[in-house]
Amino acid sequence: MSVVFEKPNALCDVSMHYCPGCTHGIIHRMVAEVIDETGICGNTVGICPVGCSVMAYDYFNCDMIEAPHGRAPAVATGVKRANPDTVVFTYQGDGDLAAIGTCEIVHAAARGENITVIFVNNTIYGMTGGQMAPTTIPGQITQTTPYGRDPKVQGFPLKVCEMLSEVDGVALAQRVAVDSVAHIKEAKKAIRKAFDNQICRRGFSIVEVLSTCPTNWGMTPSEAMERVRTEMIPYFPLGVYKDAVVWEDKTKG
Repeated sequence: MSVVFEKPNALCDVSMHYCPGCTHGIIHRMVAEVIDETGICGNTVGICPVGCSVMAYDYFNCDMIEAPHGRAPAVATGVKRANPDTVVFTYQGDGDLAAIGTCEIVHAAARGENITVIFVNNTIYGMTGGQMAPTTIPGQITQTTPYGRDPKVQGFPLKVCEMLSEVDGVALAQRVAVDSVAHIKEAKKAIRKAFDNQICRRGFSIVEVLSTCPTNWGMTPSEAMERVRTEMIPYFPLGVYKDAVVWEDKTKG
């Protein structure tokens, strides 16, 4: 009997610690599949964040480095500049990338660092108990916004892809989701393109993935998936916000 589905070689054969219904596992698998398909596992370095995916080093079968909170782009910059032929990716949540790490991600993008960034947006702080995140949607209830996020008090959420799409050093800024098979397929294509951009030395690529947090949202896994569709995607529209390769092709044409 032929094998039709198996674990990617770039994923370790261990159980993950994520909560039931969390989609970090799906995103890990997509990254691992792309690493396998491009044959770069032995030449790849991943940078772990601080957050729910802090132990990503236990799951990827490539070299991994743990970065201080929010500093993954800075660590990735050092690794890439010291080893230009190494494929380097960061895997970061919204608190890590868009709060304490806002400076690092913006300036890595502005410098056009030739790295790949996987940005997981679940609109809440997951690991620390469900506080408001930079991406928490107006009206969303969290531990620190018990009456819902009020833009007049807590400000508006950051839309990272829209913001970074205005930075000249960015080659790709795309937002995807993992709430359906169709969206998962599109997400994997985006991740593959982000890695291909780095291999072809096109510069900084970021893929933002709308993800779930059933535990801190107080929802079942199926309810959490529905929230991605009905609340998150309308506020954070999916799509390509910048694709410098397409732009260059159009200017040449």
